[in-house]
Amino acid sequence: MAAETAAADRWESVLDSVVVYASGALCRRRARGRVPADGRVRLTGLPRVADAGSLRASVLSGGARVTAARLEPEAKVRSRSDLPGLRLRVDRARDAAEALRQRSARQEARIAEVSAVRAVPPPLQADEPHRRTPTDAWFELADFVDERLAALHARSADLAEELRLAEHELALAEDALARASSAVAVGPVTLGGSAVVTLEGAAEGAEVELEVEYGVPGAVWVPTYRLTYRQGEGSGTLLLRAQLAQRTGEDWSGVRIGLSTADLQRRTDLPQLRSLRIGRRQAVPAASGWREPPAGLGDLFSGYDAAGRPPQPRAGRARPAGGGRPGRAARPGAGPDVTLAGGLTGAETALPFAAPPPPPPPAPGAAPQAFPMPAPSVQAYGAAPQPPGAMPPPAPVASARGMRARAGGGARSAPAAAFDVAPEPVAPPVPPGPSQAQLDYAGLVLDGPDRPAHRRGLLFPGAVHDPAATESRNLAESVAALALPAHAVRPRVSAGSFDQRYDAAARADVPSDGTWHTVTVGEVPVSLRTEYVCVPAVEEAVYGTLVLTNATASALLAGPVEVTVDGDFLLTAALPTLAAGGARRVGLGQAEAVRVARRTEMRESTAGMLNNTTVLDHRIHVELANRLPHPVTVEVRERVPVSTDQDVRIEERGTWTAPDRPSEAYPPSTRRWRVELPADGTAELDGGYEIRIPAGKAVVGGNRRS
Repeated sequence: MAAETAAADRWESVLDSVVVYASGALCRRRARGRVPADGRVRLTGLPRVADAGSLRASVLSGGARVTAARLEPEAKVRSRSDLPGLRLRVDRARDAAEALRQRSARQEARIAEVSAVRAVPPPLQADEPHRRTPTDAWFELADFVDERLAALHARSADLAEELRLAEHELALAEDALARASSAVAVGPVTLGGSAVVTLEGAAEGAEVELEVEYGVPGAVWVPTYRLTYRQGEGSGTLLLRAQLAQRTGEDWSGVRIGLSTADLQRRTDLPQLRSLRIGRRQAVPAASGWREPPAGLGDLFSGYDAAGRPPQPRAGRARPAGGGRPGRAARPGAGPDVTLAGGLTGAETALPFAAPPPPPPPAPGAAPQAFPMPAPSVQAYGAAPQPPGAMPPPAPVASARGMRARAGGGARSAPAAAFDVAPEPVAPPVPPGPSQAQLDYAGLVLDGPDRPAHRRGLLFPGAVHDPAATESRNLAESVAALALPAHAVRPRVSAGSFDQRYDAAARADVPSDGTWHTVTVGEVPVSLRTEYVCVPAVEEAVYGTLVLTNATASALLAGPVEVTVDGDFLLTAALPTLAAGGARRVGLGQAEAVRVARRTEMRESTAGMLNNTTVLDHRIHVELANRLPHPVTVEVRERVPVSTDQDVRIEERGTWTAPDRPSEAYPPSTRRWRVELPADGTAELDGGYEIRIPAGKAVVGGNRRS
């Protein structure tokens, strides 16, 4: 019956939607089941890297309400037969490679033994004559060694080739394992998490649908686009897509995906401007509520202590301040024995605080001191830490009059009166308060009778280092270092001062493998026109551009755009950030079918009654030719000199126009022609300018310019 109840309390959850932020994601899972008698249900399937502080639970249907929700880690040990195929493949490849290495090492040892075989003559006696060795014996031994070494070397070469292939197979298996989804546990221990939710207000056995929300690290995205249009038309289709990469530890299968440019961890609290005070007295921070431990807490363990000596505290554990002994019980209001005892008893806060002992009085006859004395620390264990930048409480000033009073000296002598100083107001000590870790009531752990006396029966933060959780989080955050696709820009960089959210039109699948995956968001209708731009003074080439106008209410972020013209892929360009209603130009590369040629001519002469003015006449001639089967609009850009000298005059001639608003793309010296060229049409443009310089002056670098 207990097994059935435990099984009924575990609800399988399904991932329904994910919102990916600039860094990190917010996931929502749903589960349905019947409420048990105690109202506590466990929703399984959460990843190990889920942020416990972001857990939220709500009831979608069933009439119940959520009173508590907590994230708990889970671990399950699996047998070797339950390991996934990739892990078994790596293990088999590693075992095979290690066996071949050992065989190869033994083969090398045999080769060394055979190579060391030599003919050794027997030792001769003193009266024994010299004996000759037959030559055939030497040759037979050499042939035997050569034959044996040839066989051993052949086998060694075969083993080396087999080892090379085995190591290659091992490298392939390890690479496949590294690229596999992190949602599939490859080790002998499966790590995960579950959300424990407490329900109230629903009858036992009532069917309830729950939704839990939690944040996870290890998810990034960048926008990409695909632009499709036909030449001669004034509109096109811009397909918004997203490159997603995640290593959160769970595969996103068939989920609704949203994309946001906001920062998931961005702080939202408003800054508070505090007053500045000049002097020693500072404002006392507001005290938080705390409660002393109940009286007689040590008596609860008297039977345990009478049964036998309690275990000694482990080495390296902090002892109570003031040298408190393990056998002493924590007394409310006690001095140094309870300065470290901070915790909760039952459901109440228990943060004992003891005032510091007064400083020892000076020895009789000692000279009084008139300099400030530092106050001893009075912060108890678990006291609220001071905020960054806050000034510490001022130290009290010891006056000669006060020290004489503590020493018991009632008469005032003339030399001592010279050291009197006026007492200054001293801020009261900061009352203790619980730390942030102690305010997490669900995360506190009750210390048992085997702990030191100052901790027994109290609740303390159960901060336990989990190497597996740390490793999982580091693996998840590694996706932030992925190389971006060409022309891709991070959402926070391209969004600038605004935040935008995009929702995918259909559900998508994104495995937890840490590689880029494409998700289609939707189509964005845009109006566009094709224009050709040339700067013949720099390069005699015409470049095609697309002027995109965003007619929607959503901004378009910067990113790569694949341009398809008349069904054929043209190129991948960089789309700049396009605000709602804005227009930007996207370059398409050089247009070979539109030609441009430029010729210049400069004449130098004098003018004026006394020929005291030098005239530099510049003439520009530009020819355009369109070889496309449809009309085009060409913008020709030229430049004129700009003078800051009042005596130097510049007179322009031509039909070009100056920019209405100078910008980085159109400096003040820019002049433009806009020409409509028909199909297979040509055009000629003439312009120029005169520079009139007084005879006593000249252009820096020479009057003649190209």
